[in-house]
Amino acid sequence: MSILLNTLHQTAISCPEQIALQGEQEVLTYRQLDQAVTEAAQSLNAQEFRALGLLADNGISWALADLSALAANIPLVPLPLFFSPQQMLHIVNDVGLDGLLTDQPQLVATLLRDANLQFHTVSELCGLYLIRLLGIAPRQLPPGTAKITYTSGTTGEPKGVCLSLAQIETVAVSLREGSQAQSTDNHLCLTPLSTLLENIGGIYTPLLAGACTYLLPLQQVGLKGVTRLDVARMLQALHDCAASSAILAPQMLQALVAAGEGGASMPTSLRFVAVGGAPVSQNLLQRAWHLKIPVFEGYGLSECASVVALNTPDGNLPGSVGRPLPHVSISFSDEGEILVSGSTFLGYLGQGNPAQPWPTGDLGYLGVDGFLYLTGRRKSVFITSFGRNIAPEWVERELMLHPAIAQVAVFGEAQPFNVAVVVPRPGFEQADINAAVQLANRVLPDYARVQLWAPASAPFTVANGQITANGRLKREVILAEYTNAIEALYEEEKHDVF
Repeated sequence: MSILLNTLHQTAISCPEQIALQGEQEVLTYRQLDQAVTEAAQSLNAQEFRALGLLADNGISWALADLSALAANIPLVPLPLFFSPQQMLHIVNDVGLDGLLTDQPQLVATLLRDANLQFHTVSELCGLYLIRLLGIAPRQLPPGTAKITYTSGTTGEPKGVCLSLAQIETVAVSLREGSQAQSTDNHLCLTPLSTLLENIGGIYTPLLAGACTYLLPLQQVGLKGVTRLDVARMLQALHDCAASSAILAPQMLQALVAAGEGGASMPTSLRFVAVGGAPVSQNLLQRAWHLKIPVFEGYGLSECASVVALNTPDGNLPGSVGRPLPHVSISFSDEGEILVSGSTFLGYLGQGNPAQPWPTGDLGYLGVDGFLYLTGRRKSVFITSFGRNIAPEWVERELMLHPAIAQVAVFGEAQPFNVAVVVPRPGFEQADINAAVQLANRVLPDYARVQLWAPASAPFTVANGQITANGRLKREVILAEYTNAIEALYEEEKHDVF
């Protein structure tokens, strides 16, 4: 029996009029939600779908469709709205989807017609159009697959991460305990529900706690695609919903902090704001706490059903990504790569069983009282001409402790010293950046220090392809853009020497 669905049913009995989901114009109590999920699941089962896609904006319909697929034991594939048509079609064939729930029937119809795929609209379900896809070859999914979440969607063909309901629910239960979620909470979803973290942390965890989740269209909470954020609208939504919890990407937290430092009123209802998806500057976390934004950094990946470690009200050590969640066991390879056991995925679609424990690709260590620290990505480590291995994230983290530096990318492969491309924070001059670099260098060993830097011509953004949707630097893109500037720095040093 599903822990989530059983808890939903029990809350529907004990607190039937408690609000479970609050939408833009619709409200569902726990009793109404439990009944709606049961009825929709019966309808899906009667139509014998083997796998369903879900393409829709944030809203009650998204959550209801997701929960109904779980209740019907039908594998569900959340489709990010920012995926390209080619990526969408890849997923349709990769999974062997024979059904699709959407609030954008015209877009889907055009996509399918252009690909010469046959389809017809079956009915309306959960406030969405239910489309039957015809002639799609079935695929063999790992036994027990409940959800397939796709990663690396920003370039190339995304990979399907297959997860069981037990794996997902294990993480949801750990998040409820770690975040101290309670029935009086109002969680506001500020990131797409197609993101596994928001799906689990924004729907499942609040339902396990008997809380209320606010599900508003993304544009209404300030998110326009993955490239633009209207921070004033996001702030207004936080105030209007009296939000007690939310999940933010690092760029969203940075915008929120900048607004607060500019005089905007911060919501006093917040008690737990999770931030993750990419490294977060300790300086940014400190500035957030100064504004009384209760922010807690965490770490996770889709292959581990989202969250692996999390700072919590009972254990918060800024600079770390928190302690591993109760169900997680952490070990390390000889190279320092983080290996995770506990609630890891069933495998990539079509690629067999995954390694156990799972090699994350991230480098790190366990520090004081079991807090996990990240030092970089294994694949981004470079080797200097003196043979020293350097994780650039380590150096970048030290640089970004200083308020003059908004963003930075460090390079030094096969070179005698390191250089950086710096995005200065508005209001700071070259001398301020020089001082910040010197301060960072004082705490770094000589081989890791940054000797010279070049100013970026523009911030690193999703729009210019220099960061991913969750805030990770796309180093190869930045390097290509600033190759001439970086080469000029090394030439400058040669002239100084000779």
